[in-house]
This record gives sequence, structure tokens and C-alpha cells, in this order.
Amino acid sequence: MIGNKITLSKLFIGAILSLLTLTMFVPIVNMFARAFSSPDRVHLLQGYEILPRGFSLIHFQVVLQNPIVSQALINSLFITIVGTVSSIFLTTVTAYVLTRKNLVGKTPIMVFLIIIMIFEPGIIQEYMVMKDIALLDNLWAMVVYRLVNVYYLIIMMRFIEDIPESLIEAAKIDGAGHMKLFMRIVLPLARVPLMTIGMFYAVVKWNEFFKSSIFLSSKENTVLQVMLRQFIVERDTSTLVGAAELLKNSSVAQLDFSALKAATIVIAIVPILMLYPIILKHYTGGVMEGGVKE
Repeated sequence: MIGNKITLSKLFIGAILSLLTLTMFVPIVNMFARAFSSPDRVHLLQGYEILPRGFSLIHFQVVLQNPIVSQALINSLFITIVGTVSSIFLTTVTAYVLTRKNLVGKTPIMVFLIIIMIFEPGIIQEYMVMKDIALLDNLWAMVVYRLVNVYYLIIMMRFIEDIPESLIEAAKIDGAGHMKLFMRIVLPLARVPLMTIGMFYAVVKWNEFFKSSIFLSSKENTVLQVMLRQFIVERDTSTLVGAAELLKNSSVAQLDFSALKAATIVIAIVPILMLYPIILKHYTGGVMEGGVKE
């Protein structure tokens, strides 16, 4: 009961955390409010109001009907999904191989991996490699780029090493080879780290902007983050609304710029926001499975 007693320090820490949460939560909600507000009333939003003025989906319709934006969204989804699945698979397979006790040359391999984790190559070297393998202006360049993160690999290795050796030996006695051990023992037990590392990979793949702007040059292969910067930072309204609409001064061209910007940002962050509840659900379930010892 003493541990549940409310103290002044707990109240102070709770207040600080609540204020920090509000500093992140209120701007996001305000952005949603602007995106969903009616075009004729969005200018009435003052400061960080969190309730939309009216309701309309016109800002999202304008953004998603733009072929450049829709193609960029599809490209980002492709890179994130294919890249994350490939990274998870290669990371897990590599971690399994490196945790085998009879692996020849394990120490030199680990030293090499740690060196490349600490000393990252420069952008020129990475660009030349992509050029040599003919992946410039190709979506697969962002899929294969840093396909395996050494830090995540080490995390997965530590987890696989914690699997009871008796379980592995029992499976070997039953005639299981490495493939069956990996598929039937390692993968089912590694659900929590797989989900966690997968979330890390997905966030990195989705948010990658700098290398995407270098490796992908055409509008057909651009990604959402690059297009987002062009519209929001450089205030290139013609990319989103269209030069023809601007020349005609149509109703689309007269839409509030801040609302269009908010709608674009919402489209860019919603896929990642949807990912967190799914990951946390599996993460909590995996933790609870091992909570009872018999």
C-alpha cells in the first residue's frame, strides 16, 4: 500500500509529463481540426483550437486527387511494406545464423558488423553503389538501402540466445533441421522482438526523406515525404493544386493554404499512427504470455 501512496514528487512528475504530452498532442489535434474544417470557415480557427469549424473532406479530396500525391503515397507504401518485410526476414535469419555455436568465423563477422555500424559510409559512396547496381531512380533502391540494421540485428541475436537450449536440443532429437528450428521454434517465440523491430524499420522506411530525394529523381518515383517538403517547406502550391487551377483562380486554388498543408501532413502521419496500436496489441500479448511461471 505504501507504494501506491500519492506523494508530492509523483504529482510533480505527473504534471510535467502531462504538460509534455499536451505540447505534442495539441498541435497534432489542431492540424486535424484544420484539415477537416469547412473551406469557408477554416480561417476562423485561432491559435491551437482543437475543434474543426464545420466539417468537410474537400482538402483531402484535393490532395488525394492530385496524381503526383497519389503516386507518391503508393510509392511510400510499397517501399515501407516491402522494405520492412524484407528487413525483418533478413535480420532474423542473420541473427539465427550468428547465434549458432558451431559457426566458423563468428568473431571476425561480428567485428566487421560493428565496424560498419560505427563507421557509416558517406553519401557519395552510397550514391556510386546505387549507380553501379543500376538502382538510381528506382523504388527498389529505397527497399534495399540499409536492409539490415546492425543495431536491430544485435537485439534480435540477444533474444535468440535467450531461447532455452533444452528446447533447441529437444527439437534436434526429433529430427528438426535448421529450417524447421527457425520456422517452428525461433519465429513463434520471437513475436515480440519481431513486432518491435518491424515497427522501427517501418517508421524509418516511411519517414526517409534525404536519401529518397537523392536516389529518386523523377516525379513518377517520388515519395510522400519528398513531395511533402516541396509543398510545405518550399510552399510550392502549384505541385498540389496544379498550375492550371492557379491560372484560372478556381475555387480549388482559393482553398486555405494552411488547411491543404494540414491535410497533406495528416495523410503522411496517419499510416504510422495506425501502426502503433497494432504493434502494442501484439507486444502486450507477447509479454503476458510469459508472465506466469509453472
